[in-house]
Amino acid sequence: MKKNKIIFWIATIIIVLWEGVMPLSTVLFMPDYVTAGTKPLGYPDYFAYALIICKVLGCVAIVFPKIPSRLKEWAYAGLTFSLIFAFISHACVDKNIAYMLMPLVVLAILMVSYVYHRKINLNRHEK
Repeated sequence: MKKNKIIFWIATIIIVLWEGVMPLSTVLFMPDYVTAGTKPLGYPDYFAYALIICKVLGCVAIVFPKIPSRLKEWAYAGLTFSLIFAFISHACVDKNIAYMLMPLVVLAILMVSYVYHRKINLNRHEK
């Protein structure tokens, strides 16, 4: 049980840093760079802000234990979709291998967080 929690928290902290803290800090401390990742892909400026808000809310939902399980599921799904579509966008537009692989790596870490979240909850409900 302790091993499951350690794996969950390591994966989840990486996700929160990458998908929540980094985008939010860009908005707060380097607003000129908010659209640096979306503009070259052809997305409008407002899309970057909407994406950041959704990522931060998703990270908040998966981190706080008091959040209902169903909402956590939606947060994991939303983060999953954003990473899959980031991969597809880079594959179709700039075809940069590094930009295509990064969302897949983060997605793999997100899946570790999700799997261990489920394991922890199953163990909790069995007791």
